[in-house]
Amino acid sequence: MRLIEQPHHDGSDLYISDAAPGLGDVVTVWVRVPAAAEVVALHVRSTPDGEPHFAAAELDRERTGKAVGGYGAGDVWWRAALAVRNPVTKYRFHLRDKAGDTYWLTAGGVFEHELPDDTDFRAVAYDTPPAWSADAVLYQIFPDRFARSADAKPLAETDLPDWALPRDWDRDEVIGQGPGTAEQFFGGDLDGITEHLDHIQALGANTVYLTPIFPARSNHRYDASTFDEVDPLLGGDAALARLAEAVHARGMRLIGDITSNHCGAAHEWFTVAESDVDAVEREMFYFDAGTGDYEAWCGVKSLPKLNWASPLVRQRMTAVLRRWLAYFDGWRVDVANMTGRRAAQDDAHEVAALIRRALPAEAMLVGEHMHDATGDLDRDGWHGAMNYLGFTRPVWAWLRGDAPGFANFFGTPGDVPSRDGTAAYATMRAFAARVSWRSLVHSWNILDSHDSARIRTVTGSAARQLVALGLQVTLPGTPMVYAGSEFGLTGWNGENARTPMPWSRPGDRDEATLAAYRELLGLRAAEPALRHGGLRWLHVTSDTMVYLREFEQNSLLVAASRAAGEDVSLTLGARAAGVFAATDLEPDGTGRLTLPGDGPALRVWRLEPPR
Repeated sequence: MRLIEQPHHDGSDLYISDAAPGLGDVVTVWVRVPAAAEVVALHVRSTPDGEPHFAAAELDRERTGKAVGGYGAGDVWWRAALAVRNPVTKYRFHLRDKAGDTYWLTAGGVFEHELPDDTDFRAVAYDTPPAWSADAVLYQIFPDRFARSADAKPLAETDLPDWALPRDWDRDEVIGQGPGTAEQFFGGDLDGITEHLDHIQALGANTVYLTPIFPARSNHRYDASTFDEVDPLLGGDAALARLAEAVHARGMRLIGDITSNHCGAAHEWFTVAESDVDAVEREMFYFDAGTGDYEAWCGVKSLPKLNWASPLVRQRMTAVLRRWLAYFDGWRVDVANMTGRRAAQDDAHEVAALIRRALPAEAMLVGEHMHDATGDLDRDGWHGAMNYLGFTRPVWAWLRGDAPGFANFFGTPGDVPSRDGTAAYATMRAFAARVSWRSLVHSWNILDSHDSARIRTVTGSAARQLVALGLQVTLPGTPMVYAGSEFGLTGWNGENARTPMPWSRPGDRDEATLAAYRELLGLRAAEPALRHGGLRWLHVTSDTMVYLREFEQNSLLVAASRAAGEDVSLTLGARAAGVFAATDLEPDGTGRLTLPGDGPALRVWRLEPPR
């Protein structure tokens, strides 16, 4: 059964009557069935308290025969009642067609065989993420490399700490590996960010995310020496207050970065614990009783690991998180996947829930995971994760250019693989099928970050970078733009890619790429379907992906191609009005649209009923 012929359901508002149900509620769920599928019976299967339960669906005559979302007037709609018995209520659909054949519809697609429950749809009754976060477009800033404020002293006249290696903003190349990597210091500060908020807002971002701002002994500051003040090198507490005030005055939001798994070896908690075996802080870390050695993140001794079994860690860390919400609107939690985990100890889910309860309901809370976050989502903890597995890795593999030289693929040995569109689609769908719609849309879709190569370097061309950007903007999830990628900056690994912004280097600014970022991010802001619509895959080949973002008023048709190929014909029973890089398309006499096959290209149309 081709994708376009498959029945469809997802967790968006078009398919579930209440995306934020309470325990004990009964919600309505809908399935959209193309007429060609000839379905004659449909049941929803849930597993309340672990026991399978089937409820018969009925035809929805109000939707059947109408062009719901601007297309598909010939589709048949079924609806069923679903009781939300558990905090996470899993459900799937059992369908029988005219020939008597039966199959399952899950978040992973259509299956004609029995399969485990891990790809079932999910109705989540836990408290919802903040309403504003569904409309967020994040802009990540590595403070040392974004901007030096107009009043900043030259580094030669600044009292720098002994670890800092001063570097010239526009002349010195960034060290990507070896001695000096963590010590090179370009001197960006928080007031410099405040002075460039016009750029961020004009780009289309509405949420600024800062990597750590606490004092440390590195330029990345993930080795905090205290959580009680902002690094004076960034301007101190007063500079953060000015930045927060300026961000909020624009109706924007500010997100902080916290290391919940570890602190720095120079941190006041650790120095006391290390020097005094009787100190109360000793229980906050993992010390070997015999040798006095301590556990550190991945063996890096500058990053001693926090022991979340300690009540003192829980008390102090939650106090830190609450205190800085005087300025921040939420947190990105570093190494969330390891927080609370060590050997036989696994407090990770308990810790995530503890942190969530400690914060107000309107605070964003997203965990860093470099790999599979699905087991840590859909609990009363992280609202979402940094979606490296379900978005970044498949996009990189699909749009990878020809240049060699990547040391690893997000920790996987060897170069970035080159994979076709079917593999990229399978990866995206495999991740999305194992979390709720809520967790999917509140996870961050990332093309690059301070921990990765730049997307321009990965794709090898401006054209493919813009296809990647189009996927980031039009697929479900929260887009996160890494500062500088809008100018087409390059970099072969995370450290090398931390390039100072080219405010005074016009030769390093790709103005056409900047204009495309503004247009595509503006499209996301203008089109509710891209922020709140469902996702229906229609057509996937080696070089092309086509999908719909469905919304009740209208749906957007998206076609992404990494290279030139054959035209794509789809029978949707609609006309397509060009929205981005696309001309209007009229259906033929059978309701079929023909999408152009040239590429690399990203095109978007709005579906409308035929005239």
